[in-house]
Amino acid sequence: MDIRVDKNSRVPIYDQIKEQIKGLIHAGQIKTGDQLPTIRELSVELSVNFNTVALSYRDLVNEGVIITERGKGTFVASTPGAEEMQIIRTEKLHTLIETLIKETDRLGYRREDVESVFVNQINKKGK
Repeated sequence: MDIRVDKNSRVPIYDQIKEQIKGLIHAGQIKTGDQLPTIRELSVELSVNFNTVALSYRDLVNEGVIITERGKGTFVASTPGAEEMQIIRTEKLHTLIETLIKETDRLGYRREDVESVFVNQINKKGK
């Protein structure tokens, strides 16, 4: 499972972990019934506090995204159907773009400059 944390980000590490797990589910990279690493394994892998990963997992359990079976492990509870998945992915994309726009506005970039750089980056990645 490919999860990375940015310890310099303003987003709390437990939120980064939680959102990345949900992102992997939404991208279809992990599916219903797939086992997640133990809290200890993931905390060691990411070099973060055990309690940070535990908080992420607890939130995901409360949201019904994952389930923990004592003695067996932690598993993806269910994944959305194709239609629901498309809605979730579209909403996430809108949120990402909105965040980008808010940050560039805050930093004083002109919208035209942001658009130009954005289009150039998209074209560069496609080649």
